[in-house]
Amino acid sequence: MTGAGGFVGSWLTAHLAANGDEVVAIDREVDVTDGKAVGDAITAASPDVVYHLAALTHVGRSWQDPGRVLQVNAMGTLYVLEAARACHPQPRVLVTSSAEVYGAVPEDRLPVTEDAPLAPVTPYAASKVAAEFLGVQQHLAYDLPVIRSRPFNHVGPGQASAFVVAALAERIVHARKTGSSVIHVGNLTARRDLTDVRDVVRAYRMLAQHGIAGEVYNVCTGRDIAIEEVALRMQKLAGVELRLELDPSLARPVDVPVVRGDPSKLKEATGWEPEFDLDETLRAVLDQWDEKVG
Repeated sequence: MTGAGGFVGSWLTAHLAANGDEVVAIDREVDVTDGKAVGDAITAASPDVVYHLAALTHVGRSWQDPGRVLQVNAMGTLYVLEAARACHPQPRVLVTSSAEVYGAVPEDRLPVTEDAPLAPVTPYAASKVAAEFLGVQQHLAYDLPVIRSRPFNHVGPGQASAFVVAALAERIVHARKTGSSVIHVGNLTARRDLTDVRDVVRAYRMLAQHGIAGEVYNVCTGRDIAIEEVALRMQKLAGVELRLELDPSLARPVDVPVVRGDPSKLKEATGWEPEFDLDETLRAVLDQWDEKVG
């Protein structure tokens, strides 16, 4: 696995171990942009499955250094794919992409399916398109069994406060503990399809087992919710009532208004269904920040 030390990777590692899978986390010692080191580590592990999660994932920050984002997300993927191809036998490779590759899909075309045109509007999204199509090329040219996932927004305990739900939780908990009546927020009108990270990693393992090589699968709930509604739900769960004050510095240069995916293909291939409802997830995130915030 790459990206084992990250938010999703730590949950996937735990999920795989709980199911009796042996996990080798190569990028705890290897830089994913070091092609030789990646190749040596993966061939030495001789895995049955490669879960490639390592990436720079913050969409907003991708505007600051798009070259670095492309290097890590695209070239890193190429090195992982080439290493997998050098293994005997070749492992199945799950390449994690992102729903950001769809761009701003008109509402009359939602929920978005996997055959929708790709229209990346951020450097991060462009890097994920490149990573995906490196996987496609390796599959078509060399018959490497590559499966691609397109997760939509996923949330849960352990996520950094650079991401919206974790950021809201941190600010709400801090306000409650300090007696503040205001928290600063970014764009509240954006609507997102939110999936608990624990459901996401279940989908990844199922795809590694049952996904069809060469195919791509949305990982999402099929429902969207406004960030403002998320903030209000979190306040209710936290037992506070706060004023939400817009801070322009928290807004992205380009923000997709509505994101909602169609998980039908994933469900048909694997039998996956989400197990966590949103309030349960939000409560878990708040509980985590309640422990962290002094």
